[in-house]
Amino acid sequence: MPAPSLLLIDVLDESRRLGFLGDGDLMFHVEHARGYGALVPAGTRSVLDLGSGGGLPGLVIASDRPDLSVTLLDASERRCAFLLTAIDRLGIAADVRCGRAEVLGRDASLRGSFDVVVARSFGAPPVLAECAAPFIREGGHLIVSEPPEAQDRWSHEGLTLVGLEDLGTHRHGGLGYRLLMQRTVCPDRYPRRVGIPAKRPLFEVTT
Repeated sequence: MPAPSLLLIDVLDESRRLGFLGDGDLMFHVEHARGYGALVPAGTRSVLDLGSGGGLPGLVIASDRPDLSVTLLDASERRCAFLLTAIDRLGIAADVRCGRAEVLGRDASLRGSFDVVVARSFGAPPVLAECAAPFIREGGHLIVSEPPEAQDRWSHEGLTLVGLEDLGTHRHGGLGYRLLMQRTVCPDRYPRRVGIPAKRPLFEVTT
């Protein structure tokens, strides 16, 4: 994979200055984002970056993979405004949707529309599973960053409620990612109302 453009690094640096991206070497952030791209299955056409925040991993995936239709979703209008500016500066083809996942997950134009959903720091496993599953088409995938110390944070029974199946942890460049498949269509009752997935999680995180 070629080195990221100086423009991409500059955009991510601005994201960090605005408080949308945490500390750490920007090249590390790029390589971490590229790990998601490496796990995107062959034949994928559409990717949703859930809780895109400062644009990771979505901006990197869109820059590296112009063949993909990438959508960046975030609840903050300020972050969405930044993402729109970043897309324009980078000259990439990507879309931005602003709103809560619990609300947009019921939008007919988005529900069941994506081959892959990626999430970097969206929330705890039960919250992420409930908010991500409605966007994924049957047979699609969810790719999540996995902490190095994590053991088994994903309940089989809980994932089944939203149609997901855990495919285990995958490594790329020494970093961990969890891969899940949307084995069946997410039931209509999910996601629940705004705030409920976090208040009454579908399953307990065991580690």
